[in-house]
Amino acid sequence: MFDVNKIRNDFPILQRKVHGYDLVYLDSGATSQKPESVIRAMDDFYRNTNANIHRGVYEMSVESTLMVDGARKKVADFIGARTEEIIFTRNASESLNLVMYSWGKDNINEGDVILVSRLEHHSNLVPWQELCREKKAELRIIDVDSEGKLKIVGGEEKLYEEGGLRVRLGSLDKLVDAKVKLFSVTGASNVLGTLPDTLTMIRMIKERSPDVKVLIDASQMVPHMKVNVTKLEADFVAFSGHKMLGPTGTGVLWGKKKILSKMRPFLYGGDMIGEVKITGSTWADTPSRFEAGTPDIAGIIGLGVAVDYLENLGMDNVREHEKELIKYALEKMAKLEEEGLVKLYGPRDIEERGGALAFNVINVHPHDAAQILDSFGIAVRSGQHCAAPLVTSFGVPAMVRATFYVYNTKKEIDYLVDKIREVPKVFEV
Repeated sequence: MFDVNKIRNDFPILQRKVHGYDLVYLDSGATSQKPESVIRAMDDFYRNTNANIHRGVYEMSVESTLMVDGARKKVADFIGARTEEIIFTRNASESLNLVMYSWGKDNINEGDVILVSRLEHHSNLVPWQELCREKKAELRIIDVDSEGKLKIVGGEEKLYEEGGLRVRLGSLDKLVDAKVKLFSVTGASNVLGTLPDTLTMIRMIKERSPDVKVLIDASQMVPHMKVNVTKLEADFVAFSGHKMLGPTGTGVLWGKKKILSKMRPFLYGGDMIGEVKITGSTWADTPSRFEAGTPDIAGIIGLGVAVDYLENLGMDNVREHEKELIKYALEKMAKLEEEGLVKLYGPRDIEERGGALAFNVINVHPHDAAQILDSFGIAVRSGQHCAAPLVTSFGVPAMVRATFYVYNTKKEIDYLVDKIREVPKVFEV
């Protein structure tokens, strides 16, 4: 049974007060809080096992290695992958950059096309902008409609050229041809919560470009719903540990081994080599090839325990809880919208969205609104959420965003709605 009150007891930080109020943490889209079990596991490692991995035959080094290997298996099982296909990084941004440097630079050439969407976090846009600029390739971007859903067919097409970069913006059907070599798309928008139908899009693209490689930014997907990478029809999947109850400084790149084995290393140094001579070196097999130097051992162990925690909750239960919360929040916020107090953004159908709620308080700057809510102990985010092209497409400079997770409650949503009503009063003369 999914008992949110029992779950909340597992998170020490939820006991603190902010400005004299109980903390209402609604920014898990940026980073999730950590359960006691994760904190304890990392503390225990430093107190009792701390030693480097893969480099010692003494007992503590062997123990550390086994713990990291165990965490890798947990992550692999969690997403339906093989352990040798799991690469540990610092975060999803590094995972995406790894693909850009290790695959993109060798496989994208002049005249090729990289296809992304307007929903993307900057981490899944900026690397491809720079690669296209360097390689004289073309960047194509699937536009969004007024609800923040991707335009699959129809719509106006626009062309932009600036600083050596050529960009086409439009609906998917007009952007896909045999020149598309990479399709890199979010599995869930970090701003609007939009859940693109990635499978339909991938199959549509592969009909016209059978050799296209597919990368999914699953940073807002893996923490919130059951994911099996073998069913995504993707070649790479990237996500962050800190958004799924794990520690900061941990991320994952999954890739098909037949592709990873042909990619050159991203970083060079210890533990990623096969053989080193003064005249040159060879590379280790995956995943070691892409994990140069000492990793965040304690963080990886903590991530493994976070996976245990989520497995125990059941990812289907996690998804259902969040759907219940977002449905409730949309209903409550819609009443404020009818009153002319707020403007909501994103799909209204809960089956098409995750647990992110983007809004603005009418005639109040998003930063001011967030600061006022903070004065009541409510932690929400304001700004462009590392997705400026998406946010500004709605004609606003920024948005307020509340994001929900396993420890949030309907009572907290009621409190949020109640305090949103207080925001305009601050500016009354």
